[in-house]
Amino acid sequence: MEQGHLAASAGSRWHSGLTAMHWRVLKASFLGWIFDGYEALALVVVLGPMLHSVLTPAQAASPTIYAGTVIGITLLGWGVGGLVGGIMADYIGRKRMMLWSVFLYAMFSGLTAFSQSFWVLCSLRFLTGLAMGSEWSTGIALLSETWPERARAKGAGFLQSGFGWGTLIAAVAWYALSSTHPMGADTWRLMFVLGALPAFAVLYLRRGINESEKWQRAVREKRWGATGAEPAAATASGKRPFTLTQLFTEREALRRTLILLVLSIVTTVGWWAISSWLPGYSIALAKAEGVANPVSWGSKVSISYTVGAIVAYMVAGFIVDAIGRRTFLSLTFIGSLATTIITYKMTSSVEAMMIIAPINGFFTLGCAYVWMAIYPCELFTSTVRSTAISFVFNAARLIAWVFPIIAGTMIKSFGGVSHAALAMGSVYVLGIFLPWFLPETRGTGMPD
Repeated sequence: MEQGHLAASAGSRWHSGLTAMHWRVLKASFLGWIFDGYEALALVVVLGPMLHSVLTPAQAASPTIYAGTVIGITLLGWGVGGLVGGIMADYIGRKRMMLWSVFLYAMFSGLTAFSQSFWVLCSLRFLTGLAMGSEWSTGIALLSETWPERARAKGAGFLQSGFGWGTLIAAVAWYALSSTHPMGADTWRLMFVLGALPAFAVLYLRRGINESEKWQRAVREKRWGATGAEPAAATASGKRPFTLTQLFTEREALRRTLILLVLSIVTTVGWWAISSWLPGYSIALAKAEGVANPVSWGSKVSISYTVGAIVAYMVAGFIVDAIGRRTFLSLTFIGSLATTIITYKMTSSVEAMMIIAPINGFFTLGCAYVWMAIYPCELFTSTVRSTAISFVFNAARLIAWVFPIIAGTMIKSFGGVSHAALAMGSVYVLGIFLPWFLPETRGTGMPD
């Protein structure tokens, strides 16, 4: 009897029934998402020495403009590539799109290391973003359609943690390289080489995963409805509607898409203000305190912030399954708003910042992004799923890409970094209430 009880207990574990293929899908998607995280931070940390190498003397007179431009161009490429790649994955398949994404990313990221002028750099950053953009949505769609119900949210959280691990790797790599300067002023180029080379190993790994059966079956059976709540207009004729159009022509799909988009914008705008200004703000605190090597505190706080986000990614799937999607979202934005106020209004030393930074990262980067890997998949059907989640995720980037370019003006207009961050962070108020206008999907499974 005791053995039977133990067997039943083991059978109820969340990971029971997961096969080698399930774990292979997670590993391939997770490693690909690491590159996105790595690239996101690598570009920021090498910005100074990189621009010093590629700007002409005339351009170097306005470094802020060029710094914002190269970040903005990368975000624009991410947004466009993510949207196009997400749509294509609903037509040609998740696996094929994932393979193309990582191959082109490796190529363009590696070429970035050889940039000799600002406009060549911008072109390669745009192309790298274009290739990387579809990395996330295709991986999330494939995992969500292959993992069983009780494990799916946990797996999506683990996958999302790849971004945090990628930023952490970039922060540590640059800390080591900038301390040793193996190539002198051109050391920054090594960051892009380090990001590109492992991608070829992931490309090999992804060849061994299977295409989504759920997606293939839905296409074969011509189930074109976007949410399952209402039939698609073109179902009777059997002709497939354009997936992106469906999100705006089916009433329930439109409602869900718009609410999710606003929540995504809240996440992106809030995170951009918190993360991009946090290192500089921490360095300013260190200088005001007169501590030794104040510049190093920017990296230390960034690493601490990222560690908090990784913890959130790893535990979010368990929390969201316990309390529900809407409650998780609302509490996430309450925490994001509270920690933003504490960070930029109540923290006056770098020692205190090292304590609050991981808590801030837990909410504003970890929880605030992981919901997009779990919740939208459960609100749309297989034939439009990749399009829907890529639109929700990347349309916000298409809006947010202008913020780095106007960052200097914003800080000046608001009267300093802390005031600007608090103003931008107030967007979290919207995120507290909007989730309650969406259906709760905990335990209901995904529509086919």
